Amino acid sequence: MGVLDPTMYAQFKPLFCACVRESYKPEEDWLSDSAIKIELLGSDGLPDEPDDFFLPYIDFFLHEVQQGVTDPYVIFPSASGMSTEPTILLTQPDLFEVQPLTQDATERALIDQLIAATKLYNSGEAIKELFAFTIRLREFAPFNAMLLHIQKPGLTHAATAQDWHKRFGRVPIVGARPLLILRTKGPVDFVFDILDTEGRAVPVDAFAFPTFGNLTDNRFGEFARAIRKERIDIVTLDAGDGRAGWIKLLAASQAKKGKNLYQLAYNKNHDAPTRFVTVAHELAHLYLGHLGADKGRRVPDRRNVSHALMEVEAEMVAYLVAMRNGLKPRSESYLANYKGAFEDLNLYAVTRAANAVETVMGIAAQKLWNEKV
Repeated sequence: MGVLDPTMYAQFKPLFCACVRESYKPEEDWLSDSAIKIELLGSDGLPDEPDDFFLPYIDFFLHEVQQGVTDPYVIFPSASGMSTEPTILLTQPDLFEVQPLTQDATERALIDQLIAATKLYNSGEAIKELFAFTIRLREFAPFNAMLLHIQKPGLTHAATAQDWHKRFGRVPIVGARPLLILRTKGPVDFVFDILDTEGRAVPVDAFAFPTFGNLTDNRFGEFARAIRKERIDIVTLDAGDGRAGWIKLLAASQAKKGKNLYQLAYNKNHDAPTRFVTVAHELAHLYLGHLGADKGRRVPDRRNVSHALMEVEAEMVAYLVAMRNGLKPRSESYLANYKGAFEDLNLYAVTRAANAVETVMGIAAQKLWNEKV
């Protein structure tokens, strides 16, 4: 499911409430009526859009009613004494727009310029190769993996000189050319290809990380708990297979470096691997800026991206995160059929969002490295 636009939901919700009041009496169990979605799709005042456009908003409306957040039969008096529709506790994101930080803007400009100048990723095959490389180099965050692919596409393993010496008993050979990556909380680091080092033989499993191919409910629960610590409320949906999840902005932080508050939903009837991919997809919308700017997370406002491209970007992030952690998402065929303009595809945003999603789920490359030591 795509992004729920708070502004649009604020417009649609009163129409849904009015439709319920007109079609059902308060004592009726209208939530159990199989035709309720059809009734809501016929709400007076909805714009002329395909039914699929409204279904995510209808699902969210029904979820709010089920949770007791919304009562379509309650009408609140306004300040003027006139009756108004129930209000919603959604903060308009455009009231708190901020420009991306200068460091982010400069960094992005340099990377975009590099990609544009080299024309490395102007075809589907080139992007597929980049993704395969990023998945294989699990020891690096996705964005750094892209930087390494730009510098040396054939690379298999890399580490800093200190890591090669401390962890593997190897040192860079004289005259070896270092490769540049971005440091977690600093400017840059230099790493060396395994072919540019010498010393002890490297164990076969030296760079292997635990994977979640048989992801358990308990392990999924650990991811959910990690996410909740980041001001992201997680709720479950009781829905059919065709509905996966959604994410929305609850409130924008007014603190200078505060993080916005979000709510993320996933279908509890799906198996754990599918839930993992859903959560990664919805988190990707947040970190791709599809919900607007977030000062505390250094997320720029990218709500101007088309809906189709939003979904492609989010699915790419979910695919990368899932594949890097041993899961096989169903999105591969979808991405393979992507016919869009590659000039519009922001690989910088995709790889940085994948970094953020892995971090918030507690499976960042740096964290896993620290656990291995």
